[in-house]
Amino acid sequence: MISCTNLSYKINNKTILKNINFSLKPKENLLIIGPSGSGKTSLLCLLAGLAMPNSGSVLYNKIDIHKLKKSARDKFRGKNLGIIFQNFHLIKSLNLYQNIALSNYIAGTKTDHNQIMGYLKLLGLEDKAEEKISTLSIGQSQRLAIIRSLINKPKWILCDEPSSALDDTNTNKLLELLKTEAKKNQSSLIIITHDKRVKSYFKNDKILEL
Repeated sequence: MISCTNLSYKINNKTILKNINFSLKPKENLLIIGPSGSGKTSLLCLLAGLAMPNSGSVLYNKIDIHKLKKSARDKFRGKNLGIIFQNFHLIKSLNLYQNIALSNYIAGTKTDHNQIMGYLKLLGLEDKAEEKISTLSIGQSQRLAIIRSLINKPKWILCDEPSSALDDTNTNKLLELLKTEAKKNQSSLIIITHDKRVKSYFKNDKILEL
């Protein structure tokens, strides 16, 4: 379970988020939607323990992620959270396959070749497995970042604008993949976006508007 209570965040005394509250039981999903500048990315960073709130808490199964020491927080994140950043954070010196396998290494999990190739095939990147990141389009880079976030079967999947660089066809594939994987692994999926196309995929899930 994840519980976000009275979460507030300021930058240079400017209020970015104020008193954000929600909770998710295991296997529940949440769509957080709002326009540019509403604090969506800041909220994702707080949920991931990458930024510290001015007040409030984020608890994962009663563990307050912001009260963990940095090393413990990094370890918790690697084992339990799958994070899809808007800026991808891919390693340019590695090829596609190596970028995904690196997530296994960081989390201390075994690399599953068939699993990696299966994901690459599903998102149309199988023939690029040994190519460097520089050969990818923005949409392809985004799909790779999504595969990397799923490879360790995280308990919580946090996505920042995952469909922003995708057309309708690939947006459909992406969201179906995210929801299918979340259900299969009994994970909770949290998507933060301004893309109104995504809302139709969350008709039976929780929605929070910023």
